[in-house]
Amino acid sequence: MSRGLQRTLLAVCLGAGLVLLGGCKGGPEGDAQAKAPGAEKADEAVPVEVAKASRRSIAASYTGTAPLEARAESQVVAKTSGVALDVLVEEGQHVKAGQVLVRLDPDRARLQAAQSAAQMRKLEANYKRSQALVGQQLISANDMDQLKYDLENARAVNNLANLELSYSNVVAPISGVIASRSIKTGNFVQINSPIIRIIDDSRLEATLNVPEREFATLKAGQPVLMQVDAQPGKTFQGTVDRVAPVVDSGSGTFRVVCAFEGAGTLQPGMFGRIRIDYDQRADALVIPRLALLDDQGDPAVFVVRNGKAVRAPIKVGYTDGEWTEVRGGLQLGDAVVTAGKVALREGSSVQVINGAPAAKAVAVSAPGKDGKQ
Repeated sequence: MSRGLQRTLLAVCLGAGLVLLGGCKGGPEGDAQAKAPGAEKADEAVPVEVAKASRRSIAASYTGTAPLEARAESQVVAKTSGVALDVLVEEGQHVKAGQVLVRLDPDRARLQAAQSAAQMRKLEANYKRSQALVGQQLISANDMDQLKYDLENARAVNNLANLELSYSNVVAPISGVIASRSIKTGNFVQINSPIIRIIDDSRLEATLNVPEREFATLKAGQPVLMQVDAQPGKTFQGTVDRVAPVVDSGSGTFRVVCAFEGAGTLQPGMFGRIRIDYDQRADALVIPRLALLDDQGDPAVFVVRNGKAVRAPIKVGYTDGEWTEVRGGLQLGDAVVTAGKVALREGSSVQVINGAPAAKAVAVSAPGKDGKQ
């Protein structure tokens, strides 16, 4: 073998040895460096907030909105025309049925009543004299009947004139409060013109148009809770007064009338957010409503077990405000994820950043938007 070929073979062997030595020396460190980012990412825990499944009372309810209306309302009209001599009431004043509200000028009606009374007395005297002549056969039976009918007509005219005279005093047809007054003293009032509006605010009503799917659940006598914007923070109690026995075929709804005590802070025209509780469970297993996953399929939650997120399908019952009843799939004390669930997958490591508070037994929540809870 020539010397040049020997040098070439020696260089090749030395190069291969160096490559092999470098590969053996840097192999473990290189693998560690390659795996380190992935391992750190796999071991990174997702921060979440959790709440423990606990027991509390929960109610099934229907909520809706409706304006308050007075149970009775009357638009008082003038039954005769004339000048208003005296207006005896002001807006906001309470009145009783039969109380005089306005006095109209009665002079014309009084004169007509006096005229008809005089005509009636004249016919009464003629009729009495005629009765004495009947026995003497000095007056015919036909004339006697005519006098009788004329007297009856005169009495009717006099009664009508007295009725017209009574209309000069405009009285309240119902008891209530004066809601509006459209005349002042000295105004000329036309017959049948509305002058005063009275509402009976002792009891107020709110009418809900409820979908027919709730027809079997809502009954008269069920408790009702209501809030109004004019009284923030206050909840008013009432009852379902009556339920329509039929469903409107055009809208697919039926009428539910709720009654509330008035004559206080509640006034007709206020807009109420109404809640009707039709069933209640005193010791239900509940979780926060926020824990439910936004899946299109069956309801489910993420449960924290051994530091991992486990997706658990559940069976839900009633929803009451911020709480949802769990009818199956969870046990008392299970920690469900309420915040941070968007970043979770099945088996993800989690870091709980709150103390997993249990649901507290609180009062029934206030009515929300339209719909069934």
